[in-house]
Amino acid sequence: MIDEVVTGKQVTLRPVQSADEEKLAEIFNDPEVARWWGDPAKSVRDAMEIPEGESHFVIELDGEAIGFIQCYEETDPMYRHASVDISLRSPWQGKGHGPDAIMALAQFLIDKRGHHRLTIDPAAHNTHAIKAYERVGFKRVGLMRQYERGPSGGWHDGLLMDMLAAELRD
Repeated sequence: MIDEVVTGKQVTLRPVQSADEEKLAEIFNDPEVARWWGDPAKSVRDAMEIPEGESHFVIELDGEAIGFIQCYEETDPMYRHASVDISLRSPWQGKGHGPDAIMALAQFLIDKRGHHRLTIDPAAHNTHAIKAYERVGFKRVGLMRQYERGPSGGWHDGLLMDMLAAELRD
């Protein structure tokens, strides 16, 4: 688990703390976040309970909680890599804050944690998120059919994307 603050050009990623439940509820109750993440109460519980190998952060802009980002680190030497997932409240979407948060965490995972490859797996129809990930350097790897059950209960495809350390954009 990463227990230090990670800073981007615009945003700060700070580890989730026990006092963050209300802030996380605000993030996950945003309709544009819940659209992709599902049940807000479950998302808050999942964000507060950090399993081994995961790190969870509140994304802050000028001290205000604007989103959530997490990573999972695979430590098996044969498959070592990290995966990332992010949500950003709708007022801050489309302003470069998401790519900045992903860039900061990616740089940290590569430089400080020694990962050579990162993955992310947005819903295949989440075009705004996919464009943001591509801005950071993620490449489309392939379509994972009926990968995830959406909030409506139906299955949807996921897009597997990855990025090698040398592909991280500045």
